[in-house]
Amino acid sequence: MVTYPQDWKEKSFNNFMKIKRGASPRPIESYLTSSTDGVNWIKIGDAPRYGKYIVSTKEKITLQGAAHSVSVFPGDFILSNSMSFGRPYILSIDGCIHDGWLRLYDFQTEADDEFLYYLLSSSYVQRQYEAFAAGSGVQNLNKEVVKKVSVFLPSLPEQEEIARTLSQFDAYIDDLSDLIEKKKSIRDGALEDLISGRTRLDGFHDDWVKVCFNQVIVPKARIGWQGLKKHEYLRSGYSYLISGTDFKDGTITLNNISYVSKERYDMDVNIQVTENDVLVTKDGTIGKVAMVPALSKPATLNSGVFVFRTEPQLAPAFLYRVLISSVFKEFIDILSAGSTIKHLYQKDLKNFKFEMPKNIKEQRAISAVLTAMDKEIERLEAEREKMIQIREGAMDDLLTGRVRLTV
Repeated sequence: MVTYPQDWKEKSFNNFMKIKRGASPRPIESYLTSSTDGVNWIKIGDAPRYGKYIVSTKEKITLQGAAHSVSVFPGDFILSNSMSFGRPYILSIDGCIHDGWLRLYDFQTEADDEFLYYLLSSSYVQRQYEAFAAGSGVQNLNKEVVKKVSVFLPSLPEQEEIARTLSQFDAYIDDLSDLIEKKKSIRDGALEDLISGRTRLDGFHDDWVKVCFNQVIVPKARIGWQGLKKHEYLRSGYSYLISGTDFKDGTITLNNISYVSKERYDMDVNIQVTENDVLVTKDGTIGKVAMVPALSKPATLNSGVFVFRTEPQLAPAFLYRVLISSVFKEFIDILSAGSTIKHLYQKDLKNFKFEMPKNIKEQRAISAVLTAMDKEIERLEAEREKMIQIREGAMDDLLTGRVRLTV
């Protein structure tokens, strides 16, 4: 149990701020406008992934629509009451909010806005949201839940010093996020240039050739054991069972993966996958691509996934890059256009064509350059995640008074 400093005051949110739920004019489509006189219509998509401020909106509503909504102003807080449950944002703009937001305002006599941002983001406050929401029988955040939250407030000068310290962490995290996005943009541009042959690597001058899918790729999918029952999806077992939901950032995540028995695994050798196999989803969200990483267990495929095996003249790593480029995405978009059935058939794949270097060493060199870019991005993302964890620890110490700052 946390013991707060004696000079900190305990207050419920209802005692030092006002709370109001947003409202939506309906049907909202009737009130959207492109006019410069429109009022900012703040949606969850306008909120930054890592930052604390909402600075612009993609949509505006008419003055008539605003009259049926809830106005917000710079310096107000808004909380999402569903989706990213309880996530706070500080407004840098005025506008209107729908009923998926709560407005928090008129707190300035008791709380510094930057300090309040960190307090609202803290695990201590988030746990109270969850406890009160569970007790009320609702699954989202509402005005009555937020009013009950109780916090401890130091003096305004100490709040400001705590906020300044924590903001230094945020500035570094924001800089890392900007650098990551820049590196991703450079990598994505390099992918398109290298895969198309617009940019050639030093030392390679051989011709490129246009090939059809069936000339260089053999697709395999589950055909030998279609009758897989729900009870055969195991929490643990002999073999991983890879499905499209296990694809993440071009690889396979094991966080929620299912398993099958050895008997099921042995039924079809064609879909027993190994490291660096290229996988493509053929059901649901078709055309998602992943390369199989090094795995500690055998692995096989669910019915919604192809494995693409390459002929000797095509390097699997180069194929993976082709498939995550615009070349394959455009092919999938054309297949999907106007269709309500999301399924990638083997007969469709024969129409897929792409260019590749004749020299397999050039294919591998291209893949290696792009992989090096991926590794740099992964390093920066790991650094950002580490800094986020350090900031969380600092928040816990400073917002509970375990660590005091000189004011």
